[in-house]
Amino acid sequence: MEKKEDFLRTSVWYPVLAGYTFLTSFVKLRKEALAALVAGENYDDYEDDDEVNPAVEGIIEELRKPMAAIPGNCFVSVDSCAPTDTERFLNKRGAVYSPESAWKYLTLSDKVRRAARRGEVEYICLRPFRRMNRTREFRLFIRDGQLNAMSQYYLLRHFRRLEGVREKYWERAGEFVEHISWMLPLKTLVMDIYFTAGGEIMIVDLNPWGGATDPLLLRSWDRDWSKPAGIVLMDPPTRISGDVSVSF
Repeated sequence: MEKKEDFLRTSVWYPVLAGYTFLTSFVKLRKEALAALVAGENYDDYEDDDEVNPAVEGIIEELRKPMAAIPGNCFVSVDSCAPTDTERFLNKRGAVYSPESAWKYLTLSDKVRRAARRGEVEYICLRPFRRMNRTREFRLFIRDGQLNAMSQYYLLRHFRRLEGVREKYWERAGEFVEHISWMLPLKTLVMDIYFTAGGEIMIVDLNPWGGATDPLLLRSWDRDWSKPAGIVLMDPPTRISGDVSVSF
């Protein structure tokens, strides 16, 4: 019997929320491919005269057709997490072009391999790569089916333009959560979203409440959640001039 927590897997929530996210293709992993993923096996591990693991060759061939149908680069993940801990993600935000590269960066991710080892991986997920505007990425904290808090996702800088639209974004996100709440079997969860240039909200990912999920600008899970925290943005930088701190 499927547990409510399973809804957080992309392969489970996608059929329910497909109209509110990016087009995604799924490639199911055989048990042999899962074992190779756990072991971190990719083409870079083989010398010219080595015999390649048939499971590795097989999953790369299965990735080839759906990736060919995606114009340009792909964003690749597994159904329970993305390889956000890899150099590829840090440098190119996860963009890959070939099946070999897609498999390589999944196997290089400790996060993905741990999830596979725990039995939390069933599919590889493929999306068209989209270079997102960092000012429109947010993490929503949904409690009892309602929006409780909202954090800026990119934490390396303050975006002055967000101050003028913060209330608009908060209101729009609250309306979005209210609109889709009836479709969520899990009423308390974390949702990563993206505002398109036209103001449409697209779901990027779902995450569990608490635990290893980063609360971002909410700082800690150990806080009073009885009242909505609103939208939280990075503070503007300050310049120290003598004994005076000047905001700009």
